[in-house]
Amino acid sequence: MTFKDLYHNKWTRMLFWAILYVLWVVWLGSYWWLLGLIIIFDHHITRKVKWMFWKKDYKEGEKRNALLDWLDAIIFAVVVVTFINIFFFQAFKIPSSSMESTLYTGDHLFVSKLSYGPRVPETPLTIPFTHNVIFGHESYSTLIKNKYKRLKGFGRVKRGDVVVFNFPNGDTVLRKAPADDYYSLVRNFGRRYVIDNLGPVISRPADKTDHYVKRCVAIPGDTLSVRNGLVYINSVKQEVYPGIQYSYQVITNGQRINSKLLEDMGINIGELYFDSNLPGYPAMPLTSKMLNEVRNYSNVLSVKSNIDVYPPDYPDTYMSLFPFNPYFKWTRDNYGPLWIPEKGTTVQLDRRNISIYRRIISVYEHNDLKESEDGRIFINGKEVQSYTFKQDYYFMMGDNRHNSLDSRYWGFVPEDHIVGRPSLVWFSSDGNYKFPDNIRWRRFFKFL
Repeated sequence: MTFKDLYHNKWTRMLFWAILYVLWVVWLGSYWWLLGLIIIFDHHITRKVKWMFWKKDYKEGEKRNALLDWLDAIIFAVVVVTFINIFFFQAFKIPSSSMESTLYTGDHLFVSKLSYGPRVPETPLTIPFTHNVIFGHESYSTLIKNKYKRLKGFGRVKRGDVVVFNFPNGDTVLRKAPADDYYSLVRNFGRRYVIDNLGPVISRPADKTDHYVKRCVAIPGDTLSVRNGLVYINSVKQEVYPGIQYSYQVITNGQRINSKLLEDMGINIGELYFDSNLPGYPAMPLTSKMLNEVRNYSNVLSVKSNIDVYPPDYPDTYMSLFPFNPYFKWTRDNYGPLWIPEKGTTVQLDRRNISIYRRIISVYEHNDLKESEDGRIFINGKEVQSYTFKQDYYFMMGDNRHNSLDSRYWGFVPEDHIVGRPSLVWFSSDGNYKFPDNIRWRRFFKFL
């Protein structure tokens, strides 16, 4: 008996799918789903219910219905792709330059959810192949809401990992400016002005906020410091990865650097500005390798690092840098020290550090937090002097360190917001050019 003959035996086929299904239920950890074995048994053996009601059973010689065949293929594709997206891999597109020169604007990625374990959908009622919006309206319903649950994966988030996560501040967005940080706009322009001009306000569940991708620079329990642009964890200088780039002032003899040379190096020339009054480039993003090349150009006179010392350079102020408190005299290049909250750890609270933990306590861990004018702190109606964290948190930074809205501007990433790790660039295009010049052929099927 061949393998094909064996598989076409209804008992063998039923046993094969039943074993796969049981393994999935064990991974899921919700044994009510074992009732699905009844459906598998009936589909293969007893056939009392036509589960694939849209599928037509043809008699011998009967002409096939092309419309029904297409419907069958579409339903199968939707079910299979949705299952893969939830539990294994999902496709994403890089929308900004915050991770250059590691990931480029226009990179299309496959993100592995197995790296850290997939999350059981908290908002499962969603139009297939959409995330949060379709035709300008929400593509999901909150009629069913599940509690956060993460299945077992291959590991945990480590320092240096490039991570995809749900944007923590994305729980509130503005209809006319959904990509902007609502809380930042409110701090700078006032709530009433922002809502009147960009509203109305839309609330989103945590798993339906926009996706961000950054590099994890600090994990729970770490103490992070940024000194002159370099990251230190627990007072130890961290590795500067090859794709990390900083901003430099490049002075020339009055001539522009050949744009082809810059493009070949990997610089996003669409975001590069030449100031003839300088003359040169006020802010050229360069990796260490690019820096050495630029310094050797014949028309380059000097290269100087743009390091932001206190007070912050415009447009940064204490109102734009987390934790938005004038007591912390930090800049994007000289930041911290800041301790990263760890599950089960207790911290003492006071009127200064409450600004660091306010959003964690009230939003991410769902407590009623109130602060009195005399500095007393109340959680769920009880005066407290300390707080114990319920989950882990991470600190993320973009590799394009001077052009990245990251944890320095909005704070910690909760563990329940982690989505996965980019594993493959399968396609990439450059928006600065037209087809076919916009295709980055060298990035096709690039493993990360």
